[in-house]
Amino acid sequence: MTSGPESPCDGADTAAEEPESPTDAKTPSAGDTGRGNMLSRLVLRALEKWRPIVLAVSVIAAVGLASAVFILQYRPDRQIDDAAARRAIQAASDGAVASLSYSSDSMDRDFTNAKSHLTGEFLAYYDKFTKEIVAPTVRQKNLTQTATVVRAAVLKLHPNSAVVLVFLNETTRGKDKQKPLVTPNSVRISLTKVSGSWLISKFDPLT
Repeated sequence: MTSGPESPCDGADTAAEEPESPTDAKTPSAGDTGRGNMLSRLVLRALEKWRPIVLAVSVIAAVGLASAVFILQYRPDRQIDDAAARRAIQAASDGAVASLSYSSDSMDRDFTNAKSHLTGEFLAYYDKFTKEIVAPTVRQKNLTQTATVVRAAVLKLHPNSAVVLVFLNETTRGKDKQKPLVTPNSVRISLTKVSGSWLISKFDPLT
């Protein structure tokens, strides 16, 4: 929902044979892209990781990470309820991991689990995007991606909405690569409270 996905952030060894880019596959409609292009960037990049990573990508990621750390350290809203903040952080972290983690052996279960963390137009986009783009590529290349959260913090917190910044690592494995590829990402996640539970309504990569 990034972070399919991919999960659901632009970022490594050079493969012996460069596979066809998943961007050559059928893409969602213009309306869907307008609602969910944030996750597209995360997941499509994850699926294209068999291409060489240039120095510019590392520089951009470093700049994005530095900016995100600045936001964490100097965010204006520090007077927030700790228990509510922890619940929002947990919901954002769990949703990010679920949205950006999938395997060719368990895609249906993985995507169903991810959708339980999403809501609204983003949920609709994620469902279509994973069916049309992620699933065929993951199946063809026998990919497995696992996302893990490194750090997370609340940027905004209101009774029925919240924004959480999540730093995570995405580990991608495939039949054409013996060594797993680990890519750091940072995502700004918007949450909406639905029937008392925090669900992801927006997924905005910072790198």
